[in-house]
Amino acid sequence: MTRVFAVHTATALIEPITALFKEHLPQVKLNHIADDSLIQEVIAEGRVTPAVKRRMLACYYAAVDAGADYIFNTCSSVGDVADTARFFMPVPLIRIDEQMALKAISLSARIGVLATLPTTLQPTADLLERLAAQQGKKIELVDGLAKGAFQAAMGGNPQKHDELILEASKTVAPKVDVIVLAQGSMARMEEKLAAETGKTVLSSPLLGVLGLKKLIG
Repeated sequence: MTRVFAVHTATALIEPITALFKEHLPQVKLNHIADDSLIQEVIAEGRVTPAVKRRMLACYYAAVDAGADYIFNTCSSVGDVADTARFFMPVPLIRIDEQMALKAISLSARIGVLATLPTTLQPTADLLERLAAQQGKKIELVDGLAKGAFQAAMGGNPQKHDELILEASKTVAPKVDVIVLAQGSMARMEEKLAAETGKTVLSSPLLGVLGLKKLIG
């Protein structure tokens, strides 16, 4: 049986990722490695610190030691760490947001990047720029930060979280054709944002799992 280890910097995606695997990859054995102190440090420091990088690598190697056939990185804030680490891993290391970025680039050159954490905006923009460059395409990115939304969610106010994301999306929407949701935890807003803005809105969890399914075959 193929074994996939999902590596998380928070626990919010464990349940939805598990559900997606049950639906689309029921034959795969899914395990989770989660350390929510990682994202807390990234937020507090405003960057991915050397200590976070070392602990992320430890998580990846722990997955390898536990028998992983694939590693599924679910946090975009540490996407750059995953990009570097994949060259050292003896098994494939897949970013959850890569398929989302590829789809956005295929649809338009004007892409909005919506996030609830400033530390997620740049890694997502970097991913889009790198993949576009590999295809010889030029893209125009517009950032949209839903300030306070992450804190609202952590404080037990999901309604405020959603309202702030919607507000940010309406600021970005007139300037772009496609909006990507930089954090997997924002996926549940995908349909509502598309309806409210009239734009194509993409999120990473489903596209990431489907991309992994194609890779596994």
